[in-house]
Amino acid sequence: MELRKINLNDAYAQWEYTAALPADENGLTNPFHGVSFEEYKEKVLPRLISYEHPVGMPDWFVPETYYYLWDEGRLVGEFRIRHRLTEALRNGAGHIGYSIRKDARGRGCGTEGLRLTLEIAKKIVPEDEIYLRVNRDNIASQKVMLKNGARQAGEDETHLFMRIPK
Repeated sequence: MELRKINLNDAYAQWEYTAALPADENGLTNPFHGVSFEEYKEKVLPRLISYEHPVGMPDWFVPETYYYLWDEGRLVGEFRIRHRLTEALRNGAGHIGYSIRKDARGRGCGTEGLRLTLEIAKKIVPEDEIYLRVNRDNIASQKVMLKNGARQAGEDETHLFMRIPK
């Protein structure tokens, strides 16, 4: 498996994944569900690429880089790294959000994808730990995080807050 940063060469596969990803699945939001390929290529892709080095964004926005997990030439997952935390992210979504294609779940893609993403995140984020949030009922994602060295650092009614040391 390999992790590739969002790019123009993989635009069609990235679009297929993004357009099919539900608007909200297990807490990962996707405002581009159902977008056409033309709109993705002309508007969404440049926008997502620009998030890594944002210009003219609101004060609360932090740099974010999208990565895609490939397995044997097929895009099977998306991983997002937020480069630093705001108070809202510290008490919410954290540094990393991810999803795995439904038909690729249960095969270790999430575990390997998070491992590869953590290698990158540990070089980017200034905090001593990588913050993640997971829905209480998402047992599979909890296991992925634990396999990657996470510990539970807190909880609320619907989420567990996980931390992975750098």
